[in-house]
Amino acid sequence: MTETAKRFLITGGAGFIGSAVARRLIQTTPHCVLVFDKLTYAGNLESLAPVADDPRYEFIRGDVCDAEAVRSAFERFQPDVVMHLAAESHVDRSIDGPDAFIQTNIVGSYVMLQAALGYWRGLSGGRKDQFRFHHISTDEVFGVLGAEGLFREDTAYAPNSPYSASKAGSDHLARAWGYTYGLPVLMTNCSNNYGPYHFPEKLIPLTILNALEGKPLPVYGRGEHIRDWLYVDDHAEALLLVVDRGQPGGRYNIGGANEYRNLDVVTKICDLVDELAPSRELGARKDLIAFVQDRPGHDKRYAIDCSKIERELGWRPRETFESGLRKTVNWYLSNEDWWRDIRSRKYGGERLGVTI
Repeated sequence: MTETAKRFLITGGAGFIGSAVARRLIQTTPHCVLVFDKLTYAGNLESLAPVADDPRYEFIRGDVCDAEAVRSAFERFQPDVVMHLAAESHVDRSIDGPDAFIQTNIVGSYVMLQAALGYWRGLSGGRKDQFRFHHISTDEVFGVLGAEGLFREDTAYAPNSPYSASKAGSDHLARAWGYTYGLPVLMTNCSNNYGPYHFPEKLIPLTILNALEGKPLPVYGRGEHIRDWLYVDDHAEALLLVVDRGQPGGRYNIGGANEYRNLDVVTKICDLVDELAPSRELGARKDLIAFVQDRPGHDKRYAIDCSKIERELGWRPRETFESGLRKTVNWYLSNEDWWRDIRSRKYGGERLGVTI
């Protein structure tokens, strides 16, 4: 990152990836951060506690669909960079209730782009030239891969879930606002993230916590679905590198180069929890694995070609899946206060996404 202090407005900054970006900015750069977050079920200010007392950090509770609240945030904070991460992000929840995904991911992105466009047009000189709108998205917009091949930046879109369709729509809006209006847009599409502060509805944190508590470890189908796993701090580093060095109109895929079957992921977590938190009472956590009915439209395989960001910006993931997973399990073991409150008040691990 350049050392000239900039002002970053981060939507969804109390979420999993957004909070990792905010923490990294405050802890490793001279930049100022405004987190703009609605604090839905997955938003958690405790994820920002390590930086909350820093004078360069601010928080506004707001909805990206609220045009007036968004406009006010732009006017008051005067950002140099917008990192748009606010999104409903869980495929299972999108199957049960797609409306929130359409509203937040599509309508909210439109509101953000319009606000950014009006704000950017009012800038002048160097501030206008240096302004960036960074739209963060997912590899799921590309659909499903066969046994071979990788998603590239020019892969055709073929989303298969309400979630991925809503993110595809937001991607198209961001691209169009750059192409039609000249808004300096950057776009990234990432593979599955994991790491500290991850809301425990997703596979890895849910498996860790269920294994610690001796609860069944649900695996969809026979666990043959394959994902590419990216440690969240590696992702945050890549996102900030794109903002710093990417050219407007640029697009980058960000992946971890760690393809594993879901069953292999769960098994690795079981082995780590057995090692780091052994329990004579519970025995081997592998015995808790329970195969359950697959979710509707479950894509078989995702994998990302991230050679462009390596070639053009020099980024590579620092963590292997083994090193990142060990860090993740250790974090949950050391931060029970963070997840225990979520398990008791927000989400206890119940099955989602079976309504069709």
